[in-house]
Amino acid sequence: MKMKQIFGVKTLAVAIGLVLSSTAIQAETFTEALTGGTPSVDARLRYESVDQDNAAQDAEAMTLRTRLGYTTGNFNGFSAMAEFVDVTVIGDDDYSLPATPDPKPYSVIADPEGTEVNRVSISYGGFADTTATFGRQRIILDNARFVGNVGWRQNEQTYDAFLVKNTSLSDTTLTYAYLSEVNTITFGETDIEGHLVNASYAGLPIGTITGYGYFLEFPAAPTTSSKTLGVRLSGSQPMGDVTGLYTLEYASQSDYKNGSSLIDADYYLIELGAKFSGVTAKLGYEVLGEDSFSGFETPLATKHAFNGWTDQFLGTPTTGIQDLYVLATTDVAGVKLLGVYHDYEADTGGADYGDEWGLLASKKFGKHYSAGIKYSSYDADTFGVDTDKLWLWGGLTF
Repeated sequence: MKMKQIFGVKTLAVAIGLVLSSTAIQAETFTEALTGGTPSVDARLRYESVDQDNAAQDAEAMTLRTRLGYTTGNFNGFSAMAEFVDVTVIGDDDYSLPATPDPKPYSVIADPEGTEVNRVSISYGGFADTTATFGRQRIILDNARFVGNVGWRQNEQTYDAFLVKNTSLSDTTLTYAYLSEVNTITFGETDIEGHLVNASYAGLPIGTITGYGYFLEFPAAPTTSSKTLGVRLSGSQPMGDVTGLYTLEYASQSDYKNGSSLIDADYYLIELGAKFSGVTAKLGYEVLGEDSFSGFETPLATKHAFNGWTDQFLGTPTTGIQDLYVLATTDVAGVKLLGVYHDYEADTGGADYGDEWGLLASKKFGKHYSAGIKYSSYDADTFGVDTDKLWLWGGLTF
């Protein structure tokens, strides 16, 4: 039986019940585990507008995302959790959805209505320094550049997976995951046979070094199957009243299983920064290299957090991307302020794609409430179209 066949919601729900009620002798412990768990509520009301210089009409969406969950207490090393998500449009749905057979005449906002099981899983922590989780779950590795949950969208990306994490070695975190399905932000499903390997060591005086290998096979699109091998170093050093920040990363991508032999691209990141007087400033240069297939791709990434908030580069051009960016963030009276600027060029051929800037202000009110506003503007040269996006939101979490 293939892994994806045993990830059905009903099957997993039965498995959770069997784990928690496996022995009548321990019914009292079972009751304590069940009633001593933690419920959760996560709601976000958001307005988004999109204005693009193309034939599409301006788009607007007011959506409410609600997540309701429950995590049990521990029972003989086992625990279980389930979480449901609902996205509801408030008012008119004057926007198109990505990859829709009959799209509306509006620009795209990738927040469809829908309801589904967001997460449902069993975890076991009975081994020393080791946890194992089976089921539909959120997976974020490192800074989510290669594996993330796309948490910006109203319906996050989750994975039907088996994941093991071990911390028995000093300052070391070892992670392995087998993926059988990607549950997408549009309430869709993508079959995958993926292996994620990530090893991180934080004992170096200069920072944390991470090595990783991501082996992704897509049965429905076999030529896109790829493997990515990389290394990342990230750290900070105090220098008087200033703290220096740095991140260096390199990865190589090639074909995997039935992937196209044309997949052959590199990834580079150099980021330098400083913290001083309550301000964090960074200058970065990120390259997603070119190849003859599709350029360096990150199909599982939280892409909105990289290469600009207007989402012009959700797919990498075959000529690649060079992204030179600068950002600064600070906190004023409890309000987080962030500004960022990107300049994009082709990795080969020297074409100027365009440039983009963005501004964000957000604030938390106590432990449970938050609100924010974000704006981004892309000025196209040879790639995409001029695009302006605005978001306003409020949230609560319990």
